[in-house]
Amino acid sequence: MILSVKDLSHGFGDRAIFHEVSFRLLKGEHVGLIGANGEGKSTFMNMITGKLEPDAGKVEWAKNVRVGYLDQHTVLEKGRTIREVLQDAFHYLFAMEAMMNDIYGKMGEADPDELEKLLEEVGVIQDALTNNDFYIIDSKVEEIARGLGLTDIGLDRDVTELSGGQRTKVLLAKLLLEKPEILLLDEPTNYLDEQHIEWLKRYLQEYENAFILISHDIPFLNSVINLIYHVENQELTRYVGNYDQFKQIYEVKKQQLEAAYKRQQQEVAELKDFVARNKARVSTRNMAMSRQKKLDKMDMIELAAEKTKPEFHFKPARTSGKLIFETKNLVIGYDEPLSRPLNLKMERGQKIALYGANGIGKTTLLRSLLGEITPISGEVERGEFLHIGYFEQEIKEQNSNTCIEEVWSTFPSYTQYEVRAALAKCGLTTKHIESRVSVLSGGEKAKVRLCKLINEETNLLVLDEPTNHLDVDAKEELKRALKEYKGSVLLISHEPEFYQDVATETWNCESWTTKVL
Repeated sequence: MILSVKDLSHGFGDRAIFHEVSFRLLKGEHVGLIGANGEGKSTFMNMITGKLEPDAGKVEWAKNVRVGYLDQHTVLEKGRTIREVLQDAFHYLFAMEAMMNDIYGKMGEADPDELEKLLEEVGVIQDALTNNDFYIIDSKVEEIARGLGLTDIGLDRDVTELSGGQRTKVLLAKLLLEKPEILLLDEPTNYLDEQHIEWLKRYLQEYENAFILISHDIPFLNSVINLIYHVENQELTRYVGNYDQFKQIYEVKKQQLEAAYKRQQQEVAELKDFVARNKARVSTRNMAMSRQKKLDKMDMIELAAEKTKPEFHFKPARTSGKLIFETKNLVIGYDEPLSRPLNLKMERGQKIALYGANGIGKTTLLRSLLGEITPISGEVERGEFLHIGYFEQEIKEQNSNTCIEEVWSTFPSYTQYEVRAALAKCGLTTKHIESRVSVLSGGEKAKVRLCKLINEETNLLVLDEPTNHLDVDAKEELKRALKEYKGSVLLISHEPEFYQDVATETWNCESWTTKVL
């Protein structure tokens, strides 16, 4: 057994997340940790890694287990290159090498007996270095960096210049180089493009050690796991198989429980009715008492409260002009060009999905089209009467507002009831609505931003990776709402099963980038 969790309970304020859950992980198990946004998946990861102290219960790791955790919030030091960060994966080997060099230094003054001992020590260290690939570190770094597309960015780039997606790739590459006994991966595909998701999928399929994976990318999840732990209503339930198999068993169990609940409610009603009619009569009082006892002893079945499924309906603005935008020899970039000269055109009613490798300038193109950044050369002509709704991929600044204040600041004319109703429609519960945005999970934060977007009147939606962090229900609903939307849509996504149903056209951005792919 690698990890054992017993009777774990935890909550934030008056919001319980887990109640007496247990979990075990054995060697070689590939676990998918699934559940709706805000059910506590990342909280669970933080508790088993010791970042968060549970309110009650025990977390026990096997001795000397090396745990690798992909944490999106790791801070990377300024002035360090990608290569240096990746080489950190082998820091324990570099420490051994330094120790070996120290021993060599002592050999000059050692007597024969001491020398014998020192040579023995050096031999042990030498073997450990060889067995752990110390002498081919550079080629190992190159191999993993190539698989995740880091060689395209350049291994000598300063890590603080990287986009969110590129940072994730660096952290993931470092983790894979460390080869821990267990990998903990929290939504690793969020900032990866299709080609690198494919590479990671193959890597995990062949991975001999255990891993726990949180992901809302169902095709990816299905292809790499053999066990599911489902987080719902403060409980953790184990299912053998992949996500599709879990769905079937879960639905059957749910229907069985509902049927048993209906039968029990019927029986309770009949018993109560008999007691009420017969307890006053002397001749039937004993029968009434025995039925009352039966009622008191009954183990009542409780159905979990139905989760509110999100509903997204984008508010249309007046119709835009026929032209949405047209570019003339547009070259995008900050200090250096990211594209060849582009002559692109979009007209009213089109729904265009942009896809392609990370770091080639998809977000830069969106921001150039919106006029947020000045292009290197060329021009953008935007059409008339555009009412634009923009969903950014990453919001950097800390937000101390509550969800209510956040929506109110955009729609000051709304009553408090209207604000609460708008947030509830996006699948947020009363507890979430009254919380600060900063304490919400990634998926809940995305729902708050979507709430603001759907309540704006728009005729052009510009969406940069809107499905990152969203759970399965929210993703399905967003897809439906975008298909129904009468305006135009410009969308960046790395999930073909999401954008193929929405888009009337797809643009492969790799065809116009200046980056070597």
